[in-house]
Amino acid sequence: MNIKKVLPLLFLLIALNCVAQNTVTTISTKTGTHYITSAVDFPIAGTYLFQGAEPIVELNNNGTGIYQLHELPKRAMIWGIECNESGALKFIKGFDNVAYTLWYQYSASSDSDSDTNWNEVPFSIHFNTMKMFIQGERMKEYSGTIEK
Repeated sequence: MNIKKVLPLLFLLIALNCVAQNTVTTISTKTGTHYITSAVDFPIAGTYLFQGAEPIVELNNNGTGIYQLHELPKRAMIWGIECNESGALKFIKGFDNVAYTLWYQYSASSDSDSDTNWNEVPFSIHFNTMKMFIQGERMKEYSGTIEK
């Protein structure tokens, strides 16, 4: 096959792959429109414990999980980290940490209108202690290096 015929096809395949990897979701909240993604380049997935036990938050790589409030049952949810329209994460960098906004919405709604709302909670990574926190109280340790 002629290189002039293969090269445009190759560029098309690369462009389609880049678009397919863009996993930005637009959400509407009480504070306006936000963009979220669960495609992050650090080990966010796992179970976050409150003082080593329940209530927990469990994040899966596919943007699903469980969010349990104090003294309430575990509930299925979807989640994402706030980003811009192109998928770049929004964050605030501290001395030895970085803070993000985690948005979640319960998957199974009940009769309560508040169950359909998106909720925002702080998510932070602390490099010196190698710990990640949700709401400053649910914690998961990580191993390896995360770019600051």
